[in-house]
This record gives sequence, C-alpha cells and structure tokens, in this order.
Amino acid sequence: MNDYLLSIILGLVEGITEFLPVSSTAHLRISEALLGISLEDGFWKMFSIVIQLGPILCLPILFFARIRSFFATFPTGKRGDRTLLTHPLSLTFIAFVCTAVPSLLLKKVIGKNLENLALMGVSLAVGGVIMWIVDVMYGSKGSTQDVDDATPTQAVVVGLCQSLAPIFPGTSRSMATIVAGQLTGFTRSAALEFSFLLSIPTMAAATGYDLLKFLRPGKGVDVAPAGPIDAHGWVLVLIGFVVSFVLAYATVAWLLNWVRTRGFVPFAIYRIVAGVGVILWAMKG
Repeated sequence: MNDYLLSIILGLVEGITEFLPVSSTAHLRISEALLGISLEDGFWKMFSIVIQLGPILCLPILFFARIRSFFATFPTGKRGDRTLLTHPLSLTFIAFVCTAVPSLLLKKVIGKNLENLALMGVSLAVGGVIMWIVDVMYGSKGSTQDVDDATPTQAVVVGLCQSLAPIFPGTSRSMATIVAGQLTGFTRSAALEFSFLLSIPTMAAATGYDLLKFLRPGKGVDVAPAGPIDAHGWVLVLIGFVVSFVLAYATVAWLLNWVRTRGFVPFAIYRIVAGVGVILWAMKG
C-alpha cells in the first residue's frame, strides 16, 4: 500500500481513538498488523509516537479557557474553598505522579506487551465488561459534578488506575480514568473532563519519553532507534500529525456533547466485540 495512504489511515485511527475509551495504542498496533506493517519497524514505531503530538496539542486549545481559569484561581479555586492540596491543578499533578511512577518502574514490561495482540484483545474485552458494569451501576449516581469539587483520594485512585493502561495495552487511558472516576463518585461528564486534563501531562511525558528512546540510542534503552529520517519520511510524519490533530479535535468536541446525554455503554459493547475479534485473529495467527 502507498506510504501516503498508510500515514493518512494511521493518522485517522490515532485521531479518532486517542480520547475515546477504546485504546488508541491497541487500534494503532492492530491497524499496522492488518496493513502489513511490522510491529518491529523502527520508522513506523517512531511515526506512531510522533502523531500522538496532534491529539496532545488539541487539548490545550479546546480547554484553553478552563485551564487559564485554573491558573488564575490557584490555589484557592473559583469559589475560594480550595487549598494547595485540593486545587484542580494540584489534583491533576497528584494523579499524574500516581500514573508516572508505576509506569517508569514497569517500563520493561510495557515495552514487551506492546506487540502482544492477544493481550490487547483480552484487555479490550475485559475493559469493555468492566466499563459496562460500572457505567450501569454508577453512571448516574456521581456526587462530584465538577472537577473543582474533586478530592485528593479521587486523584490518587484515578492516577493509579490509569497506570494500568500502558502496562496492559488495550486497556485505554481514557477508559481507566473514566471508570476510576465513576467508582470514586465523579459524574460521567466530570470523570471525562478530569480524564482530558490528566491526559495533557501524561501524554506529553509518555510521548516525550518514547521519543527520547529513539533519539538517544545506546543509553540502555531497549527499543531500536528509527535511524535518520529522509524528506519522504518527514512528509509522512507531517501528514499523520495533521490528520490526527484534526480528527482528535473533532472527536473530543463530539464526545463532550455525547456524554452529557448518553453513557459509555456503546463504547463498552464495541470494546467487547473488537476484543473477541482480535483474540480469535491472534489465535489463528
């Protein structure tokens, strides 16, 4: 298949799935396998990392006013009832630390699991079942209706649950944070917003770390570098980046409106069906 078409397809997959609770990592790896791209190919590994910058960039743009208000009201909050420990910015940082530390400690496990299609299928299906149960039981019962009302305990639980996503590809950062948020008392919309806020530092750090592994070979890193990129390669990366940014922007805007009136059950059903399909495919392979 033409390289330009491959970059467009992978950009579409990344942009659409990055913030949906269906796992963009699993969808990218599965798409690459279906398209005949080796999961060990250095360039396409690097490509998959770089195009994540598109979705990362769209979040500060979409939530610019909200983020600006957080900084303007730090540390007392918009109502004056927050502290240095309970302000939304602090809670986002707490959740980020609770995600980053386990991920760094288990980075070798994470690297090995990224090519395991069977594990991705199981994670998709099991995650779908969990999301379905949690959304039905807790989706309409949340008492924390706004991120401004969140607690440190909620931030810790959400952060720790999100650390499962890179360890078990197919889990999805969004699914982990949404489920954890609902279990700790967030409403659907508040859980989704906190998931988006936490995605900014988490994705930036994870993408930056992965890029560093390619840019600094021979430093005890267990991933082969992509090697020098020629003009053709940079064009492919640019196409994937632009496509992923546009699709991620549209997807986040759509998802925010969807969640206000509907739950996450359709995504859970999709995860289960897709997961079973991937498991059967991996078994045949």
